[in-house]
Parts: sequence; C-alpha cells; structure tokens
Amino acid sequence: MEFWKLFVTALMPVLKVLFLTAIGTILALDRFGILKKDARMHLNTMVFFVFTPAFALSNLAEAITFKSLIMLWFMPLNILLTFIIGSALGWLLIKITRAPRHLHGLVLGCCAAGNLGNMPLIIVPAVCKETSRPFGDEDACNRNGLAYASLSMALGNIFIWTYVYNLVRISSCKNSKASEVDDSPMNPASLPKTSPDNISTFPVGAVVFAENISQAKDSANGLEIEIARHDRVGKVTKQAKLMKLLKKLAEKINLKALLAPATAGSIIGLMIGVIPQFQKALVGDNAPLHVIEDSVSMLGDAAIPAMTLLVGANLLNGLKGSSMQLPIIIGIIIVRYVALPAFGIGILKGAIHIGLIHHDPLYKFLLLLQYAVPPAVSISTITQLFGAGVGECSVVMLATYGCASASLTLWSTLFMWLVL
Repeated sequence: MEFWKLFVTALMPVLKVLFLTAIGTILALDRFGILKKDARMHLNTMVFFVFTPAFALSNLAEAITFKSLIMLWFMPLNILLTFIIGSALGWLLIKITRAPRHLHGLVLGCCAAGNLGNMPLIIVPAVCKETSRPFGDEDACNRNGLAYASLSMALGNIFIWTYVYNLVRISSCKNSKASEVDDSPMNPASLPKTSPDNISTFPVGAVVFAENISQAKDSANGLEIEIARHDRVGKVTKQAKLMKLLKKLAEKINLKALLAPATAGSIIGLMIGVIPQFQKALVGDNAPLHVIEDSVSMLGDAAIPAMTLLVGANLLNGLKGSSMQLPIIIGIIIVRYVALPAFGIGILKGAIHIGLIHHDPLYKFLLLLQYAVPPAVSISTITQLFGAGVGECSVVMLATYGCASASLTLWSTLFMWLVL
C-alpha cells in the first residue's frame, strides 16, 4: 500500500479522537457546564466500574481462545519493556533537567506508563473501518483488534497500579519527609504551622505520609509487644511472622487498586474464552445464555465515547494547572514520541528475526503502537491520591495529548508501512 494512503488511513482515527476530545473539552467549559467536576466524577465512576470491565469482558470472551492466548505471550513482555525503557529514559531526564524531588514520580510515571487502554481501543477499530482495509476483513480485524487492545488495557492497568502507583507514593513520601526536616526545630518560627495540632495546614501528600508513619509506628509497637509477650511464653512462630510480612506487603502494593474492575473483567473474559464450555454457553447467537453476553457487550459499547469525552474534559485542567519547567515537558514529549517508538521498532524487528512473534500484521501494529501512545490518564488519579504534582500533571497531560495528534498519525503510518 502506498505511503500516502497509509498516512490518510492513520490520520482518520486520530481525527476522530481529536473531535470527540474537543467535544469533551467544550462540554466542560463553564459556559455549558455539562461536564462539571461532579458530572466528570460520576461519569468516571461509571466508566471505571461498569463500561470498561464490560468492554474488556465481552471482547476477550469473543475473540480469545486458549490457542490465541498462547500466541499472545509476547505482549506482557513487550509492555514490561516499555516500562523499563521509559523508566531509564525518565531517570536520565530527571538528572539532566534537575527536576524537583516531588516531581520525580510524576516524570518517571509519564515516561514509563503509556495509555495502553483508551488509545488502542479507539485507534484500532477506527483503522479497521477504513475503506482501504489495511488489515483485511473489517469484522475479523475489529474482533481481533478489540481483543488485543482489551488485553493490552488489562496488562497496562496491572503495571500502572503496581509500578507507577508506588513510584508516586515513594516520591511524595520523600518530599513530605524533606518538608518535615525543613520545618524541624532548626526553624522554630515554622513550628506552629506544622504542629500536629494544626494538621489542616499540611499538604495532602504530607498528611498521607504522616498517617502512614503513624500507622507504621503503631504497628511496630504492637508487633514488639506481641513478640515480647510470645517470647516470654516461647510461642512465636515463623508462620505468624510470615503472615505479618505478607500483610504489610499487600498494603504497600495496593492490591485493591491492582485488582481494578477492568482487570477483573479481563480475567473473567479470558476465563470464558479459554474454557470451551463457558464460551459455548455464553458467546454466539446459538449460545443458550447469549443474552447475558449481548447485554454486557451493549454496556461495553459506551466505554470508548465516554472515555474519550472524559479525556477532553480533564485536559481542560491543564489550562488552569500550575507552572512547570518547560525542559521537563519537552523531555517527556521527546521520550514518549521519539525515543520510545524508535526503541519499539528495534525490539519488534529483533523479536521477528528470532521468531518470537506470530505472523499477524494487526498484532505487530498494536505492539508497536504501545510504544507511541501518550502517558496514561491513570497517572492523574494517582497524583491526586498523594497530592504530589497534581497541577503539573495537568500541564503535562495537556502538552502530551496536544502533541499526540501529529505524533500518532506519523508513527501509525510508519508502523503500518513496516508490518504490511
């Protein structure tokens, strides 16, 4: 296929995304007031708990089988490589720009974690519907593409909520600890403001950190008392210590966030697709329980437009966000839209040469696309949880998603030219 036709094919999905994003931004303006803060919160709750898991469940159940799942084994490794390479480049960016300590987690997260769910779910079906049909039959392309993108979304959620979540948490804790040192008795004039009796003056991240420290101290004191008591009677067991360690580990990695509804929906969808008895009972027009799968699929159809409108509405915060160093923003854009896609092409070429990837142009296209997407929207939620760089995150999101229109078009064109 000619390069110009591929460019037009790649441009159309991006224009659709931009159009829906612009509508979301307009609806969030004060003049219209449709997607105000409360409305966005409620819509985001529906997307998070209902639309996204339903979308992942229905698409994976329809398209994934045990055989195809084995063939997709390279995708988790590919996503892991995007996080590793992005983290290394983000660390270099921090050293070069000398980013403030409280922004370290934000910079590393934006460089490492891409939007592996929303963007592929929007771009891949749109490419399949183009009249040029670069990936063959529209129905087969759409079915397989949505399954690949749904699996990408599930794996991306796991990596984001285990890796980026803890990066931002550690960064915010270090910044809070540094603030406490600065406001220590070395500076008596600041004591009344940082007194425990006046905790309302603390930043959100400091409050979270203080609560964690208090809980840790209480837990440590309780553990010492428990061990001392058991030492007197000689009944301290290795199992009890192991259980306490596992409990603390579970609290640190945030298992509740890890098992997000989208991940749970993906797991259920995979189970239905992999187990033939479940698939025969639920999937297909002749399945006895197909009405359940059809209903879930109908709910899932609302995921893409709702997510895209929310992206546009949330980007409005970037116009009101706090100031951020321009070199950091430019560095994140270079990492996400220049360095990572270049690494992705090299990795995919090497994997194909070794024979690690099965011959499916659409699958290869999605693997490459995972290196070129903008930062994950979930990073905004994580920064809000710890109060670390919330305004700066809005500015980064506005800049990166603004550049994504041109970047995704050019890289998608090149990716299709390479895999077709």
